[in-house]
Amino acid sequence: MSVELAPIIELRNGAKLPFLGLGTWPMDNEETAEAVEAALKIGYRMIDTAENYGNEQGVGEGLRRSGVDRSDVFLTSKFNKEWHSYDGVEQAFEASARRLGVEYLDLLLIHWPNPAQDRYVDAFAGMTKLLSDGRVRAIGTSNFKPAHLQHLFDSGLVPEVNQIQLDPRHTRQDIVAIHQERGIATQAWSPIGRGGDLLKEPVITELAEKYQKTPAQIVLRWHTLLGHVVIPKSSNPQRLAENFSIFNFVLTGEELHQISALDTGDKEILDADRFGH
Repeated sequence: MSVELAPIIELRNGAKLPFLGLGTWPMDNEETAEAVEAALKIGYRMIDTAENYGNEQGVGEGLRRSGVDRSDVFLTSKFNKEWHSYDGVEQAFEASARRLGVEYLDLLLIHWPNPAQDRYVDAFAGMTKLLSDGRVRAIGTSNFKPAHLQHLFDSGLVPEVNQIQLDPRHTRQDIVAIHQERGIATQAWSPIGRGGDLLKEPVITELAEKYQKTPAQIVLRWHTLLGHVVIPKSSNPQRLAENFSIFNFVLTGEELHQISALDTGDKEILDADRFGH
């Protein structure tokens, strides 16, 4: 049975990244396996995991249960600070690939910059070797702030993707502008916010009523129309289907602006200069 797939964004190196995928934090291996299997059967073709999530085995199991070919699924994982060295990255990749039960990754990310270590440039350089060897299809960063990215740029290194906290209350315009200038894809984790009452904002609920969509669907569509790749987390089959069903309507430019106006001015909840693993 054929399923509708999400639109894709082409990265600088030609790798094709779906605009919407499944986030898997925080889920254990069994919950992850069930969610991944269900998501892939709905039409998801991007799954996001990490060493630190402890559920890479579940991602691999869900992929195998789904019957979807490995080559049709964009798998992303991330590694921790202990591997921040040129050679350590290869060990991190091999461990993730083994847990996932795959031979290659579509995207490998440095999970947090951990600037106090000052080793993420070496780690990124090590990732370029994995890329040239064909063991990963694209490389990038997660939670990097402008200064961290500039440190990479100064070394002649540019990630394909930077995965950051981003939602209508944290629009991160400073770093998104850098992404656009450098051709870096913006990927949003926690795209509908972390708790709070974002989905109860009048502008969101009124648009949901207008378009006969859920508030979460309105926010996810705001992201994709602005060019953000999103990885909402859910293990509920109905919610998985709802999150995926966002490409059959279009918000107007004014509506996008109204949602963006919810920005509080706060750059993030977790400060990557102080937090990281």
